[in-house]
Amino acid sequence: MLRSKDLLGIKELRKEEILLLLNTARAFKEVLQRDIKKVPTLRGRTVVNLFFEPSTRTRTSFELAAKRLSTDVINFSAPTSSLVKGESLLDTALTVQALGADIVVIRHGSAGVPHMLARVLRASVINAGDGTNEHPTQALLDAFTILQHKKAIEGLKVAIVGDVLHSRVAKSNIYCLGKLGAQVRLIGPATLVLKAFEALGTEVFYSMEEGLRGVDVVMTLRLQLERQGRGYFPSTEEYFQKWGLTRERLSLASPEVLVMHPGPMNRGIEIASEVADGPESVILEQVTNGLAVRMAVMYHLEEMKKA
Repeated sequence: MLRSKDLLGIKELRKEEILLLLNTARAFKEVLQRDIKKVPTLRGRTVVNLFFEPSTRTRTSFELAAKRLSTDVINFSAPTSSLVKGESLLDTALTVQALGADIVVIRHGSAGVPHMLARVLRASVINAGDGTNEHPTQALLDAFTILQHKKAIEGLKVAIVGDVLHSRVAKSNIYCLGKLGAQVRLIGPATLVLKAFEALGTEVFYSMEEGLRGVDVVMTLRLQLERQGRGYFPSTEEYFQKWGLTRERLSLASPEVLVMHPGPMNRGIEIASEVADGPESVILEQVTNGLAVRMAVMYHLEEMKKA
């Protein structure tokens, strides 16, 4: 059983809790393959999606996952809420709880907002991405996708390529894959992949050719241009020339390599279309697996509150 009513980050989870969520996701994926894809597991519960940043995949995935568990779902829109009248985020969250929310899913541009809400809400809080801090359900669905193909994560060489500095996905994956025994490599320009990340148990490479050699999984990150200032690299064209994932570079990896991307992709900048759409790609499968993983998370958070 999980130790907390909230999922705020992978950093706080034990290996056993991660494996519990991944094993439960396997059962829910079987449900999603049935003709009738809904189960009454959380009937009567209410899930509120509080998204303060643009999102397609994550918000839709949480909404569908909640509906597959038979919950009522409310999607909160910041531009049409009382926030524009001066109401604080905390008062908004307390109002949502007073209306009967059992689970609050929040994405916010500032790190630590989910943690702040979790301290004051009785409802479970799920971090759907907070600033450049963490995105725990993305890391869980990534690990689940790898397990579906590789059967085990321990001992795998996983390369995370690109804007690690600004990526919450990278941070959560470093914690998650490291706890599951993978050897994590970080590849990219020195301005975006700091040597300091080696303190997290990773290897740092500034050459795609060196870093990709023999890896089992390549996870390419989106350039977080909206979070960057200027000067991290000369241009997107030069970035692709040096750190874009091409078919030629991919040939240096293991013959059974998996290609992953959290989306949305910038084709021709982070990854070539022939790689994104190639036989090694499991990018769309990641999206599908996100439903099962988020169902597992909501199920176990509610079970924890019963204990």
